[in-house]
Amino acid sequence: MMPMYKRLMLQALAPTLLGLMITHGPARAEVVAKPIAWKLDGQAYEGALVYDDARLAAAGGKLPGVMVVHQWKGPTDYEHMRARMLAELGYAAFVADVYGRAVRPKDPTEAGKASGALKGDRGELRKRLQDNLARLVAQPEVDGARVAAIGYCFGGTAVLELARSGARVRGVVSFHGGLDSPTPEDGKKISAKVLVLHGAADPYVKKADIEAFIAELDQAKVDWQKVDYAGAVHSFTQKAAGDDPSKGSAYDERADRRSWEAMKDFLAEVTK
Repeated sequence: MMPMYKRLMLQALAPTLLGLMITHGPARAEVVAKPIAWKLDGQAYEGALVYDDARLAAAGGKLPGVMVVHQWKGPTDYEHMRARMLAELGYAAFVADVYGRAVRPKDPTEAGKASGALKGDRGELRKRLQDNLARLVAQPEVDGARVAAIGYCFGGTAVLELARSGARVRGVVSFHGGLDSPTPEDGKKISAKVLVLHGAADPYVKKADIEAFIAELDQAKVDWQKVDYAGAVHSFTQKAAGDDPSKGSAYDERADRRSWEAMKDFLAEVTK
């Protein structure tokens, strides 16, 4: 049994020893969000690079990059949340800005106008997406040879257009995005692997569009996957969409969880 005086000494030193462990112990991992501002055609844009500094150090200063393209209201807390989740998985996640810093829609009317303008001009959309991608690849924390892109709703449509532009990305993931194929001949430009995560009950994506999309990818011999989630409607990953599927857009916890797991497996494959 330990002598009484030794037990008293240890009790007296305990706070000091604990302080030394906290002060001099291993550094805690921290998720860093680095703002990135730039201009294109005289218009200001603002995104952010999000990564885990401990994972970055363990990887030798370079992490695979993932561009996160926003839904129709532009970059919001939602995209930053997803970027943080990606950072915790070991990616350097770039919150893209396709609209420009001055365009932050406040309601569905403004969002529809902003997204509709770019959907109606796919050339401009592709140019802005490629510019965002260049900002990601240029970051010193990113391994530019291992880059992918994911997107939600409008962003899901956008990452498919990024792939059609011939961009050098290893893979793209569309969460409840539009699947129309306005220029099917551009399918031959796709070098990326494609993962489409789709609500089987989404009323905004026409069956004819799905068939044309699949035909485009098959004709171009693209490596693609499409996963349908039964009962899920549009915006199934977004809690802000509410819980009433009869409105056409609603959150679905099961589809949200399953689609994230599918994305994780896909990104692990394409960025290895």
